[in-house]
Amino acid sequence: MSPTTTRVRRLIAVAGATGLALAITSCSSERGTRQASAGGEKTGTFVFAAASEPVALDPAFVADSESTRVANQIFEGLVSIKPGTAEPAPGLATSWSQTDDGLSYTFQLRKDVKFSDGTPFDAEAVCFNFERWYNWNGPLQAENISNLYQLVFAGFKTSDNPALTKGIYKGCAAQGDAVTITLTRPYGSLIPALAISSFAMQSPTALKQYKADDPGASGDVRRNEYSTAHPTGTGPYLFESWEKGQRLTLRANPTYWGGKPKIDKIVVRIIPDGTARLQALQSGEIDGYDLVAPADVQGLSGAGFQVLPREPLNILYLGMNQADPLLADIRVRKAIAHALDKQAIVSQTLPAGTKPAEQFIPPPVNGYADSVATYDYDPAKAKKLLEEAGAVGKTVTFNYPTGTSRPYMPSPEDTFVAIRTQLEAVGLKVNAVPEKWSPEYLERIKAKTDHGLYLLGGTGIMNSADTFLGIFFGRKTVEWGFEDKKLFESVAAARSARNLAEQGEKYATVSKELMDLLPGIPVAHPVPSLALSPRITGYVTSPLAAEVWNTLEIKG
Repeated sequence: MSPTTTRVRRLIAVAGATGLALAITSCSSERGTRQASAGGEKTGTFVFAAASEPVALDPAFVADSESTRVANQIFEGLVSIKPGTAEPAPGLATSWSQTDDGLSYTFQLRKDVKFSDGTPFDAEAVCFNFERWYNWNGPLQAENISNLYQLVFAGFKTSDNPALTKGIYKGCAAQGDAVTITLTRPYGSLIPALAISSFAMQSPTALKQYKADDPGASGDVRRNEYSTAHPTGTGPYLFESWEKGQRLTLRANPTYWGGKPKIDKIVVRIIPDGTARLQALQSGEIDGYDLVAPADVQGLSGAGFQVLPREPLNILYLGMNQADPLLADIRVRKAIAHALDKQAIVSQTLPAGTKPAEQFIPPPVNGYADSVATYDYDPAKAKKLLEEAGAVGKTVTFNYPTGTSRPYMPSPEDTFVAIRTQLEAVGLKVNAVPEKWSPEYLERIKAKTDHGLYLLGGTGIMNSADTFLGIFFGRKTVEWGFEDKKLFESVAAARSARNLAEQGEKYATVSKELMDLLPGIPVAHPVPSLALSPRITGYVTSPLAAEVWNTLEIKG
C-alpha cells in the first residue's frame, strides 16, 4: 500500500470516527436545517472553505482568487461569462457593438436593475464607475492597489509617472438605456476584460457614502469601511458580516433581477491548511472547497464526494527577478532553465493530468505560438553555463509562499523543494525565503525589489493572451525587474489590435520573444479540482474560476 493511499484512508477513518458529532454541531450552528420555502424549493446554507482570507471586498482593488470568489457573488459587470466556459456573455449589458476602428463600444443596458442599496443601475452609474477608476491618483496608483486597472487600461487621467498618463480609456457617455465607452487606441480584449470582477459595477451611492477611495484609519484603501463592511453591487448575494480570520457570511438578495437564489445563506470559512479542509468536508463541517490536493482526489471520489476538475487555463512559473545581478545574466537564467526537470516537478508535486509548460500561456488560448525556444532538462549544459558565468557555488535567493494553495500552485512548499533540489544538483546554493502568502509574499514580489527566484503564476481572468502576456510583460514591473523596449513595444502592438484574432497573431510573436529573453521559466499548467458534498447540486465549474453560486441547490 502506497504512503498516499495510507494517508487518505487514515484521514477518512479519523473523519468517520468524529464525523457524526462534527456534522451535528455544524448543521446546527452554521449550515442550518434545510427546509422548504413557501414556493416549495429547498433553502439552507452553503459552507465553502477558502484557502486564504480575501484581501478586500472592493473588487476594484484586488486580483487574488479568494477576494474574487466572494466578489463574484456580490457584484456583476457589463459583461459576464457563459457558465462552464471562458467565453464572454451578456451581463448587466444585454448586448454591445463596436466601431470598425476599435475605438468606440456601445452597450445596451439591462432594464429595471438596482444595486442592493436601492440605487438604480443605469448609464450614469456605469460612467461613475469608469470615471472613478480613471481619476484615481496618489497612493491609489500603487501597483499593488490598482494592479488590474493599470494592466488592462494602462493609465490614469493624471499621474506623477508619465507612463501612467498614456491609458486607453478616453471617456464614457450616457445615452438613455445605453452607454458608450471610447478609447484612445484600440484594445482587442476589451469585451472579455470587462467580465473581470475588478471592473464590476458598484453602487455610486455606497461608494460615496462610505468613502471607498479613502484609506481611512487603516491607512490601506483595501481595508477601509466600504471594502470590509459595505460592498454594494447588483449580484445574487448581499454582504452580511466578516469575522477576520474566521468567516464571511453572505445572504440571498431577495430583489435580485435574475431571481432570488435557491440557497439562503453562504458562509465562506477561512481554512488555510489543505488537510484541515479535507477533514472538514469529510466530517460534514463544510460543503465544499477548492484546490484539492492531488493525493486526496481518489480517496474523496471513492467516499462518494464530488470532485470536479477545471480546464487548466493557467500557468505556474519560476520567476527570475533581474534586479538581482546574478539573475540579470542570461547565462544564469538559461542554466536554471536547463537544470529543471519539469516532468519530475509535475509528477512529484502537481495534480494528475498536469502538463509541463513551454510558454507563458496555456495551449487553448489564442496567441499560443507554434514554436518557441525550449530549454530541455540538461544538467551538464546547466553546469557549463554556470561555469561560463562564473556562478558555480553562488547563492541565489529563492522566495516562495507558505500556507496557501492556488489553482496554478496547489502545494508551493512541495514545488519549492523539488526545484531547490534540482538547482543544488547543478552547483547553485539556495537561500530559501518562505513567507505567508498574503499580504507578505504578494507584497514582496509585486511591490519590493528584494526578491530573487520566486514561484508565482496566474489563472486566466479572461480568454485572451492579454490576460497572461499583456498583464505579465506589458511594461517594466518590480516583479520581473527588467526593461526591454522591444518586448514592451511588441506587447503594446498586440494590445492595440482591433479584435481578438488579430491580437492572437501578434501575441504569438510576443511569446517567441519572451522565450528568447527568458525572464522566467514556464513550469506547468496544473489541473485544479474542487470537492463538494453529495448534497450540493447545480455547481458549474469555470475555467476562469468565475463561478456564481446562485445556481446551487441543497438536496435531501
